[in-house]
Amino acid sequence: MPVTILNFINGELVPSRGPRTAPVYNPATGEQSATLGLATMEDVRSATEAARKAFPAWANTPPLRRARILNRFLRIMEDRIDELAQVITAEHGKVLSDAKGEIQRGMEVVEFATGAPQLLKGEISENVGTRVDSHSLRQPLGVVAGITPFNFPAMVPMWMFPVALACGNTFILKPSERDPSASLMLARWLKEAGLPDGVFNVVHGDKEAVDAILTDPDVVAVSFVGSTPIARYIYETATSHGKRCQALGGAKNHMIVMPDADMDQAVDALMGAAYGSAGERCMAISVAVPIGDTTADHLIEKLAPKVRALNIGPGTDPDAEMGPLVTKQHLDKVRGYIDAGVDEGAKLIVDGRDFHRQGYEKGYFIGGSLFDRVTTDMKIYREEIFGPVLVVARAKSYDDAADMINQHEFGNGTAIFTRDGDAAREFAHQIQVGMVGINVPIPVPMAFHSFGGWKASLFGDHHMHGPEGVRFYTKLKTITTRWPTGIRAGAEFVMPTMS
Repeated sequence: MPVTILNFINGELVPSRGPRTAPVYNPATGEQSATLGLATMEDVRSATEAARKAFPAWANTPPLRRARILNRFLRIMEDRIDELAQVITAEHGKVLSDAKGEIQRGMEVVEFATGAPQLLKGEISENVGTRVDSHSLRQPLGVVAGITPFNFPAMVPMWMFPVALACGNTFILKPSERDPSASLMLARWLKEAGLPDGVFNVVHGDKEAVDAILTDPDVVAVSFVGSTPIARYIYETATSHGKRCQALGGAKNHMIVMPDADMDQAVDALMGAAYGSAGERCMAISVAVPIGDTTADHLIEKLAPKVRALNIGPGTDPDAEMGPLVTKQHLDKVRGYIDAGVDEGAKLIVDGRDFHRQGYEKGYFIGGSLFDRVTTDMKIYREEIFGPVLVVARAKSYDDAADMINQHEFGNGTAIFTRDGDAAREFAHQIQVGMVGINVPIPVPMAFHSFGGWKASLFGDHHMHGPEGVRFYTKLKTITTRWPTGIRAGAEFVMPTMS
């Protein structure tokens, strides 16, 4: 009998008030592992009320004490990383080593957030006028929410809530209904670390829960990561209800391979960046752009046998390099993209559609696929596939390749592999993409920098975590002070100036 997954509200596990449920599957076996109660508007409101009531005390807790709770949470995670990784693998399907890597990158944001006393320091200017001083403060917003995707059930929430909590906000997390258990584990560990009840809440659900968050008057800010159509909807709905919003959308990340590149290094980079986590990453490289036919032929010659040799299996297999896709529906969608590429005339070098793993015939497995001679008008070039499908789009020159990237609707991440410093500098300077790698295939910034794309990959003014995260989760207040001195200048009716 599958277990029932509950909400976490005001420090307690709470069942949904409504009758609707959704199944949770093990992607490696295709078997249902749990039943998820889908939150109603009343459930979301209950979480919002708990967060609203907890906010004044948490906002007035000294930043150092908030940081100490996050430090204890970090130590718990370090001790139990294997336990959390197993939960992620069981519901998402990614291999255990990748699950641990995800957790580690999330923990780095927690480490950054423990610097709250330093991060929240304001500025002061003495004698801005005669015996007048000015100083600034960063204060918390209130109740904030995070709506997160299936592909990183631990890391993406940790892009959000550690910084939000460190800044003094209370938080509501709405994780993906496809792999919800990691969020509850994080909630329990936060409570164990000493986080007061109501400061962190988890509600599970679908569009009903999302809309309840977006329209609730007590939720003042929303963070989101997901596809571009939904990111646009989240941003427009949240901002129309007066909320601050950062909504990260889709991607189509290109990697230019210059003729002078170390080809073995470039091929290894593409293998990890295109097929790691079965391509279910917003920073996956999904388009290789070799410059010139000689470079392209050499790239394909070295790449194709490695794609065919991918070790694909359940995430618990220590030898597996790639696990299954997250759901049967997503598996069908990725297969459909491969069908479309063939129909449009792209050359399918490696076909992963017929992959089967003995003993796991009902799992959501697909092999790695590789296309060559893909053109910019093809669906497999234009749209985000979010699966283990790498397309090679040949370019005649560096300028043609750069134009290809700049003209694409997405601008999340990109990379160039070259030994030429001039080409690398020009690429970093001119490319219209938010995160750039030079001989680095997945240029995800460290926690003390900020993560975010350009164009249709980001809606809102702030990137996530790092300094941008602090700015997003706080509001600036500037205070100008003059104390009585016994000197009276009389009433002033003009705009204050420094004269």
